[in-house]
Amino acid sequence: MSQPTFEKIRYEIADYVATITLDDPDTRNALSDQLLGELIEALRLARVDDAVRVVVLASSHEKVFSAGGNLAAFGSDANAVEKFEGAENFVEAFKLLGQLGKPSIVAARGHVLAGSLGLALACDLIVASDEATFGTPEINVGLFPFMIMALIYRNVPRKKANEMLLLGGRMSAAEAKEAGIVNHVAKPKEFDLVLEDWTKMLASKSPLIMKLGKDAMWRQMDMDLAAALDYLRSQLAIELSSEDAIEGVKAFFEKREPEWKGR
Repeated sequence: MSQPTFEKIRYEIADYVATITLDDPDTRNALSDQLLGELIEALRLARVDDAVRVVVLASSHEKVFSAGGNLAAFGSDANAVEKFEGAENFVEAFKLLGQLGKPSIVAARGHVLAGSLGLALACDLIVASDEATFGTPEINVGLFPFMIMALIYRNVPRKKANEMLLLGGRMSAAEAKEAGIVNHVAKPKEFDLVLEDWTKMLASKSPLIMKLGKDAMWRQMDMDLAAALDYLRSQLAIELSSEDAIEGVKAFFEKREPEWKGR
C-alpha cells in the first residue's frame, strides 16, 4: 500500500503495529488543521490495512505529547462559520479513533494538554510516563474546552470533570490514573518495555474478534440498557459463528497458540 508524504506526523508499521508520531516539535505539536488532517489520513490508512492490528499515538517532542489546539488560529480574524468548520477535524479524528476497528494506545511520555487530552481519551488505552501531566488549561486563556467535554465526561467522574474544566489545573500521571484517564504509569526507563508488552499482547489477538468488539464498544456506548443488551446479543451470535472463535476455544483446550484465520 502506497503511503502519502506527511509533514507534521510520522507513520510507521512494524510487527502489526502502526505508530503515528505527532512531529511538529516547534509548536509543541499544536493540533493545527494540517497536523489533524494528516493524522486523520494516517488513521484511515491504518483502518483498512490488514498489516495493522494496533495503532500507537506518540510524540517526537521530548517533554510534550501535544499542547492542544492551535491558539493562534483560535485568535484569528476568521468568521464564526470558518471557525466552526475548522473544528471539523477534531470531530473526525475522535470518531475515527472510536470506529477504527483496531485497538489504539497513547504513548504519553510528556504533557497531554487541552485538545490533545480529547485525542488521548478518544483512544482505548493510555500508557503514561510518571513525568507526564494532564489538564484542560483553556479556561485560563479565556476559552472553554467544548470540543473535548463529551469525551471527558465519558471517561472521568462528573465532579472531577467539573474540577478539570472549571479550574484549569494540571494532574500528575498518578492523579490522572486515579481519575480514570490513564491505564498505566511507568517510570521513563520502563516506558518502552511496558508499551512493547501491551502492543504485543494486543497484536496477538484475533483481528476479526477485535474488530467486532471494538465496533460494539463504539455502538453500544450511548444506547439505553435494553437496546444495548439486544445489540450485544446479536454480536455474540456473530462472534460464536466465526472460525476464529472456534479456533480460539480449540487452541485453549489443546494448550497451544491459536492460528487466526480472520473469518
